[in-house]
Parts: sequence; C-alpha cells; structure tokens
Amino acid sequence: MLVDSPPEQRARTAPAPPTRVPLRALGLVLGAALLVLAALASIAVGAKALAPDQVWHGLFHATGTYGDVVVEQRLARTALGLLAGAALGLAGAVLQALTRNPLADPGLLGINAGASAAVVTAMAWFGVTSLAGYVWFAFGGAAAVGALVWFLGGSRGATPVRLALAGTAVSAALYGYLQAVMIMDDAALGRMRFWTVGSLASATGPTITQVLPFLAAGTLLALGLARPLNAVAMGDDTARALGARVHRTRALAMLAATVLCGAATAACGPIAFVGLVVPHAVRSFTGPDLRWILPYAAVLAPVLLLGADVAGRIVARPAELQVGIVTAVLGGPVFILLVRRRRTARL
Repeated sequence: MLVDSPPEQRARTAPAPPTRVPLRALGLVLGAALLVLAALASIAVGAKALAPDQVWHGLFHATGTYGDVVVEQRLARTALGLLAGAALGLAGAVLQALTRNPLADPGLLGINAGASAAVVTAMAWFGVTSLAGYVWFAFGGAAAVGALVWFLGGSRGATPVRLALAGTAVSAALYGYLQAVMIMDDAALGRMRFWTVGSLASATGPTITQVLPFLAAGTLLALGLARPLNAVAMGDDTARALGARVHRTRALAMLAATVLCGAATAACGPIAFVGLVVPHAVRSFTGPDLRWILPYAAVLAPVLLLGADVAGRIVARPAELQVGIVTAVLGGPVFILLVRRRRTARL
C-alpha cells in the first residue's frame, strides 16, 4: 500500500498548469536570443576595439589582416565560452538536484579541487607547461575525485548528505595539497596563478576539439536524466514507487556532473558561481521541473560567462580581467539577493 506524499511535496512536484508551458517556451526562445547577442558581443567587443566592418571581414573574408586575426582568436574564445558555460550550468543544475541542495555547485563534490590538484601536479612534477598537455591531467583529476567522492559517500548507498560531506572533506585535503606544492615550487606557482582564476584567453581550436566529445557526452547524459532526477527529488521511497532506479540515477548524475565540470575546468580553469547562480535563478521561473531547468541552464549560463568575459576585457583596457574574477565579483552579490528573496524557488 502506497502512502500519499505530504501536501507541500505534492505542490512542489505537481505538473505545471498548461498556461505556464507557453511562457516557459517563450522564455527559452528569449534566452537563446540573449545567447546570440552575447556571442556577437564576445566577437566584436574586447580590449582592442574593432570597427563593425573589420568584424564582418574577419568572419566572412579572412585574409590575414590584424582585424581578421583578432576575430579568429575571439571566435575560439567565444566557442569555448559557449561550451564551458553550458557545461557549468548543466553540472550545477544536476548537482543541485542530486544533493537536493539549491546552493550546490560543481565545487561542492570536489570536482574543481581534483582538477586543480592534477594540474599543479603535472606542472610541478612532470614539467607540463602547455594547455594541450595539462588539459588531460585536469580532466583525469576531476574524474578520479568524482569517483572517490562517490565511493566515500557510500557508492550504491550514497545519500545527498553523505555525498556533500565527502566532497567537502576531499576538497579541503586537495586544496591543502595544492597550496603546499605551489609554495614549494615557485615555477608551478607562477604558471598556476593564471589558470586557477579561470580564463577563456587561452582558447584554441585544439583545446576545444579535445574537450568537445566529453562535453557532448555529458550534455546528452544530463538531459536524459531530467525525468529520473525529478522522481528522485521527491524522495527515495516515492521515486522507487514511481519506478525510478534511485542508485543508478545518482551514479549517472554524478558521472554527468563530473564529465561536464571536469572538461570545462580542464579547458579554462575553475570558474565560480556560474554553475551555482544560473540554475538557482532559473528555478524561480521554471519551477522544480528539470526538463525545463536543464535547457534554461544550458542557454543562460553561457550568457553569464560570455558577458562576464566581455566586461573583463572592457573595464581593464588595454589589459583585461580574467573571467573567473568577474564572475566572482558579479555572482556574489547576485547570489546573496537570490538567497534573501522570500519567494526563491526550492527543490
């Protein structure tokens, strides 16, 4: 005999009224339009001002002029921003559903710490200096820590609380190791200082090609988990009654978040707040249904990342601020406002 769920839980998980579906679809279209504008701004605006005709020429009639070279570099930077932003947004949404914690982000389960520790190890012990070399170390470190946290959290018996506690403990240990290595190795400190703040400036075609398969696989897996994660969000007993395989769903969600965040972090370094703020913000409009939260996060997270990157190139001309610094400066106050709102949506 099935026990009916509490009224407040039924209210949170009930299907949205039909009138909300067109509004959600319209919002997604508007979000896609914002994404196009952000991508165009990322190509056209930067530390070096370009006239509109130079941008147009660089996009469609590249001949090797200075403007064409700048546009070519910005195209790679914009492409990485689109991919990394979508990956971080999806990873944040999946982790918030997995841990039932609307304040969760990819750093909660130690994924960023694992990638950072692997990169500093590659630089200090193996002499790796190029992005193409340490991108694989970063991804491997993120994957290894994701597996470790899953094991420490109880594997098949993992619960949201145990996963969060395991991730916090592993992150603390790895960041201690990272600081120790950087203090003892001045060369590693100099190279890591730029990577750890998060930046799109080193984007190249080969880098994007290396991480693209992982980002594509993680995106497909995350989107495919929307319905099972909706069931798991209602509680383990209710999810099982609905036919969901709770342990399998948690394992696949952990895998998806690790692949997405690991690949994004490997390519551009750890970037804070994008995977936390965007899913949390869109939930107030979409409700708790991950079938809408995930597409919204995949569209709007790149808008935030590219917008922050453009702002960093403008405010410090002729130099630039790394995007990780800008997202931290912008994301902190925005997130505080979201948390303090009385009507902030909950999982």
